[in-house]
Amino acid sequence: MDTPEEEPVIEFPCLFPIKAMGLDCMEFDMLVYSIVHKHAPDVGEGAIKSRKSSKGKYVSVTITINAQSREQLDNIYMDLSKCEKVLMAL
Repeated sequence: MDTPEEEPVIEFPCLFPIKAMGLDCMEFDMLVYSIVHKHAPDVGEGAIKSRKSSKGKYVSVTITINAQSREQLDNIYMDLSKCEKVLMAL
């Protein structure tokens, strides 16, 4: 008999890394920052780290926020997913 897997429990507030990937362009970092900042206004620009792919076509941007709730994280991921320049959000 299979038992349903439980979602991992996250205790809030906590530091939580948001990662988004897209084509490497100058404004991608700021685009991701503006989406995340809308839901986490206390995040500073220093919380952004970016890394280019080995061939330089793509970039991943990680922003670590002080997450307050599951709803906040869901809203961030929903907005990132709606953005056509964001190819993937983790």
